[in-house]
Amino acid sequence: MRFVCFAFLFLSLVTTRCGAADRPNVVILLADDLGYQDIGCYGGPVKTPVLDGLADRGMRFTNFYSGCAVCSPSRATLMTGRHHIRTGVYSWIHNDSQKSHLLEREVTLAEQLHDAGYATAHFGKWHLGLPTADRKKPTPRDHGFDYWFATDNNALPSHRNPENFIRNGEPVGVMEGYSCQIVVDEAIDWLDRHRRPDAPFFLNVWFHEPHQKIAAPDELVSQYGKLDERGAIYSGTIDNTDRAIGRLFAKLKKMKQFENTLFVYASDNGSYLDERTGGLRGRKGVNWEGGIRVPGIFSWPGTIPEGAVAEEPACLVDVLPTLCGLLQIDPPAGRHLDGSDLSAVLTGNPTAFTRHQPLFWHLQKSRPIVAMRDGDYSLVAEPDYELSTNNMFQEQWIPAIRSGDYRNFQLFHLTHDPRQQHDLAAERTEVLERLKKKLLEINASVMADGADWNDR
Repeated sequence: MRFVCFAFLFLSLVTTRCGAADRPNVVILLADDLGYQDIGCYGGPVKTPVLDGLADRGMRFTNFYSGCAVCSPSRATLMTGRHHIRTGVYSWIHNDSQKSHLLEREVTLAEQLHDAGYATAHFGKWHLGLPTADRKKPTPRDHGFDYWFATDNNALPSHRNPENFIRNGEPVGVMEGYSCQIVVDEAIDWLDRHRRPDAPFFLNVWFHEPHQKIAAPDELVSQYGKLDERGAIYSGTIDNTDRAIGRLFAKLKKMKQFENTLFVYASDNGSYLDERTGGLRGRKGVNWEGGIRVPGIFSWPGTIPEGAVAEEPACLVDVLPTLCGLLQIDPPAGRHLDGSDLSAVLTGNPTAFTRHQPLFWHLQKSRPIVAMRDGDYSLVAEPDYELSTNNMFQEQWIPAIRSGDYRNFQLFHLTHDPRQQHDLAAERTEVLERLKKKLLEINASVMADGADWNDR
């Protein structure tokens, strides 16, 4: 009875706050290669007062995950609420040598919000495919964004004075400054000059930092070490990003929109620095915890409790169904969502949350090639067929991936063994077999949906 009453009150609150005329704005802030233990509120060494303040005003997840251990597939998962292989993205996208891109048949979060009356804009790294001279691929506009300012992949030649930004299909040329600040400059300009004042807005702000090649102002780098030390420059890029986010927040407060904005902050995958994973096993590019566990913060003043900490495992794959749930927007019809709606967790009733399927990761270059989290348990496995671990994905491997099976299953209890040092497969055979069955069922469903770019 208490749950029924809670559900009624929650739906009444959301309906009141999220009617057609007064839905909150949505801002997604995504870092690139940020480790689980980089920022201050996760015990990291970098001074991040803005992000720490966001966590204080909302909910911080201690078991939050990326959609994949590398960039493009993780971003596809975030945008669709579906496993990236379903969306046509198997690994990071190299436009010049691959046909791959986020399939236009997918329904993205931007399209969902656009159809609900939102003005939509993307700023920063995209890495879900852009057209080249030889390959016709969709742009962010084709995926639901009214306005876009993006790079295909990384900021080049580095975060300093990047030269490869594209604005609504037109190359911009060399821009002075640092990428994170340039991205926020563009977002602020859009808020001033391009947004529809009668509509809520969705800002999709995807920073390049701290992905290599790294650069940050000397006055920030010097706070963390010598100017030529990689770790110090790496920290400087994160500090600089925190300051850029602070400028965006200041703008929203000046517009009196900050309190009416739902924020999501995370990273696309783990760090490439072993010392920034919080002691977790592995790093970027592998399906151990260090490659996929990342910071995750949600904030919506007045709806998400302040200063809350959630231990419930959650993931970028949950963002689309969660926003649909919080905003009372129907999820995409006729397609399987791998993510679950976290609304109950975010509104202070975690016992009412049920995950409809375990979290699942796949990456060709990784060993283990697959991983699954179900409650406290992590299950990983290797392919039972020969497959290259080369960082550059080749689409000719897709048939083998879609038909392949797995071997050498390993089982870990993440609450007792977060560093995945003690394999329980031989000790807990019943758990192993139960989870193995789930993993293979999810894998079969994902691979059945997966596109084969060799046929296109």
